[in-house]
Amino acid sequence: ALTVRFITRRFIGDYDPTLEMIYRHMAVIDGEMVHFEILDTAGQEDSLQIEEKIKWGDGFAVVYSVTDRCSFDEVMRLCFLINHIHSSPKRSGGSEQPPVVIVANKKDLQFDRMVSTEDGENLSKALKLPFYEIS
Repeated sequence: ALTVRFITRRFIGDYDPTLEMIYRHMAVIDGEMVHFEILDTAGQEDSLQIEEKIKWGDGFAVVYSVTDRCSFDEVMRLCFLINHIHSSPKRSGGSEQPPVVIVANKKDLQFDRMVSTEDGENLSKALKLPFYEIS
């Protein structure tokens, strides 16, 4: 839903989070035309599948739901994998890390919240990554 919102500037209510999609989009960022290929994962990959997807990416938004503690608990593991895979000597230019941000989604669902803003901020400080909380 986050990716569709970015591309269409509309919220799509009946989004199926179990479908993996690649979206292509062009946008002007800081005065430059940027071509995006966004892999919206289904979040149900095994270890080998997630490693292949991490190798594919040049930048990452690691998204969790504030209403799902398990999704928050996956953030550190995913950030570790991104760092490990992209610092591997097997990768060409392996010394440069891709941009990574941590995104807490569904902040409007205050009554269903299981992960506090402070938890997200503390994790982002520990990992030295930017953090955003959105709806």
